Amino acid sequence: MNDQARGLLIDVKRCIGCRACVGACQKTHAFPADESATELSATAYTALVDKSEDLHVRRLCMHCQTPSCASVCPVGALSKTEAGPVVYDARRCLGCRYCMVACPFGVPRYEWNAVVPAVRKCDLCVERLGRGEVPACVEACPAEATVTGTRAELLAEAHRRIDQEGGYFPHVYGENEVGGTSVLFLSPVSFAELGLPQGLGSEPLPGLTWRALEKIPGVVTMGGAALLAVRWITHRREEVAREEAAHARES
Repeated sequence: MNDQARGLLIDVKRCIGCRACVGACQKTHAFPADESATELSATAYTALVDKSEDLHVRRLCMHCQTPSCASVCPVGALSKTEAGPVVYDARRCLGCRYCMVACPFGVPRYEWNAVVPAVRKCDLCVERLGRGEVPACVEACPAEATVTGTRAELLAEAHRRIDQEGGYFPHVYGENEVGGTSVLFLSPVSFAELGLPQGLGSEPLPGLTWRALEKIPGVVTMGGAALLAVRWITHRREEVAREEAAHARES
């Protein structure tokens, strides 16, 4: 587990429901402005759900330490970076949407109406991180309800708040769920009340999948061969595109 990966700590107790995070995310990714988003979509990488007048919870990609979306992708369109974000390469995507089925948090969205559709989700502002900046939602938050840092730093801060400030449900959501996530939550109420998925266990989902598949080696062998074939075809398609582009420049 990479506790030096960058992540977010979202403190529901501190959130004032201003939706600045939603607006900043949309502006950064050049999406239509709609700060009222309460559901994730291809143009809303984060959404804010009002549970009560004083209780608001964000939805976004959890950037799992061992992401099941990446493990099921047959062509490597999704991957976990050393820096922390789980990123997506639309050029590799086959449109199989296995990632949408595999995600235990129900995050990835598909561009159903696009001519060349892609999967969309929060990328933790990976380009901003590469420039030494913080994610747009962190920069926009006036109440420091969302902060960033390494996973180790965020866990230490989360436990400090629970132990010293009081008024928190005694658990950091994402510390252990599905092997741990890079986005962590603190809350004054149980996470079930916030609508966050329960009963996920503490083991990474890809490990559970492979242990089950090991019991049926014929399926694994055939499936593996099929996925390798698909990957080869995709790689070859990229090579041909590069060769055609190079030929066009020479002529």
